[in-house]
Amino acid sequence: MKHAIPIREKHDGVLGDRSSVRVWLRLLSCTMAIEKEVQRRFTERGMTLPRFDVMAALYRTPDGMLMSDLSRFLLVSNGNVTGIVDRLVSEGLVQRGQRNGDRRTSIVQLTKSGKDTFRTMAAAHERWVGELLADVTKSDARQLTSMLKAFRSNWEGRE
Repeated sequence: MKHAIPIREKHDGVLGDRSSVRVWLRLLSCTMAIEKEVQRRFTERGMTLPRFDVMAALYRTPDGMLMSDLSRFLLVSNGNVTGIVDRLVSEGLVQRGQRNGDRRTSIVQLTKSGKDTFRTMAAAHERWVGELLADVTKSDARQLTSMLKAFRSNWEGRE
């Protein structure tokens, strides 16, 4: 039986231990596993994660959002948001309006039914994530959140 030999690469004359890559891969793996399970649970209830994300953004802005602002906020193309909003409008969960009578821009916002549906799904989402992370103590969750915030602030805005 072969044993795995740790790979140590030379970077500018210094041996690297690849711990940063391992952290990134672990974060990615955990995120993907949780997202896959949440998506499965949403699908069982006739919802998708992108639809939920659109509804969440609109829930946070009760006066509505311009379609362009919504796509920027969600970091997706206008075309992706338009398709999702079209389906939500057809289901009576979202309504479109015009900003100051300007036909070129449309503001979208949740309907009463959309708000009710979102609140129900948000409670389920929170419960599911709680179940999936049940083994993480509150102290560990606070510490990890703090570490990730500090990490993000170290590289954010360097563009």
